[in-house]
Amino acid sequence: MSTPKVVIPESGVDRKELIEEMKKIREQDAHWKEGKTTGLVYYAGEEHNDFLLETYGLFFEENGLNPVAFPSLKKFEAEVVSMTASFLGGNHSVTGAMTTCGTESILTAIKTYREWARKKKPQIKEPEMIVPASVHPAFNKAAHYFDVKIVIVPLRDDFRADPEAMKAAINDNTILMVGSAPCYPYGLVDPIEEIAAIAKENDLGMHVDCCLGGFLMPFVRNAGYPVPNFDFSVDGVTSISADCHKYGYAAKGASVVLYKNSHLRRHQFFIYADWCGGIYASPGMMGSRPGGGIAAAWASIMAHGMDGYTDNARRMMKTALEIKKGIEGIEELYIVGEPDATVMAIASDTVDMFAVGDVMEQKFGWHMDRQSNPNACHLMVTLAHEKSGGLYVENMKAAVEEVKAHPELSSAGSAAMYGTMARVPDKGMVNEFVFEFMDSLYSI
Repeated sequence: MSTPKVVIPESGVDRKELIEEMKKIREQDAHWKEGKTTGLVYYAGEEHNDFLLETYGLFFEENGLNPVAFPSLKKFEAEVVSMTASFLGGNHSVTGAMTTCGTESILTAIKTYREWARKKKPQIKEPEMIVPASVHPAFNKAAHYFDVKIVIVPLRDDFRADPEAMKAAINDNTILMVGSAPCYPYGLVDPIEEIAAIAKENDLGMHVDCCLGGFLMPFVRNAGYPVPNFDFSVDGVTSISADCHKYGYAAKGASVVLYKNSHLRRHQFFIYADWCGGIYASPGMMGSRPGGGIAAAWASIMAHGMDGYTDNARRMMKTALEIKKGIEGIEELYIVGEPDATVMAIASDTVDMFAVGDVMEQKFGWHMDRQSNPNACHLMVTLAHEKSGGLYVENMKAAVEEVKAHPELSSAGSAAMYGTMARVPDKGMVNEFVFEFMDSLYSI
């Protein structure tokens, strides 16, 4: 039998040597400190990073699975939940829990609604949830994991959810409706008031995915920009997910899932009382829960306060609007829809945006996120882009010119791969290709 390509060393390697090796290995990673990533990392400067490292390190060993053993984490988590609810329209009845990421918050919420429906609507044997086409794939994952059918409804012409089409999709098996504030692809807030009214009228749950916008949209509004109503102040909204580690500038991973009341939240908990090891109870998907993430999230929220987050929003909106204006000045490009904050998709009817993304990466050192429907380059403006926003526009203009001058770029590199996948109507074939690609990524 052959051995794996990498095996554990016979003797431990010197720790200082390992640190140096790890620093060298990371040299090929995305240049997020330079503001050259268009997503993934939320960087608020070295001072804040050092603060997060210290607060995370203080609770590096603690385990949030048992709040009796670690009352400090119980305090931090309860206060993170309460503070998040306070700026998302919550009252004293709103409650929730922390998770490690937005996907876990969404998975947890869908599991909660499935259990809620089993108690309240036992006649439903095949539960369904209705979502707009722009909703995050975490809902598809939750549907797959928890056997809740996902009904995907096309968007309106303005790329926002279509409440009337969602209403028409309701049937006897429907348990939940979903909207985003904002959606990831286009940075648009769905018409939450209309969807929530429909949900309430039909005695359905209504989840608002604010994983991206929970720590952004309230403060964009505070900074004086118009923001559609989307949170617990909207009648009919029953739960919200919001990531602390995005625009809350907390350490990964830290997210919050909020519920209108504790009666709904109880369906999130898992309890098994007949185990030889004693009663097992956990609030969500995770068993062991990293204490550092909980503590650092609390510290980040406390350190920023309303004023700090509002100032962040003001600075990021200034940068986003400057980038938007710059992109609109490039004849071949346009912004998809009318973004409500700092997230946007940049598309074109005349040049291959996947090839533009390749040039941005290979020639200018950006890490680019790409998406389809329409084919676009995706940008999430953070504080790090204050120093690189002008460069982004300048580089995008140059990349467009290069793609125009060299149309063969569409047939090379990742542009060819993305373009092929976008054109293939059989998504089963696309899935198989991606499976193989993932296998290669996670192999040595």
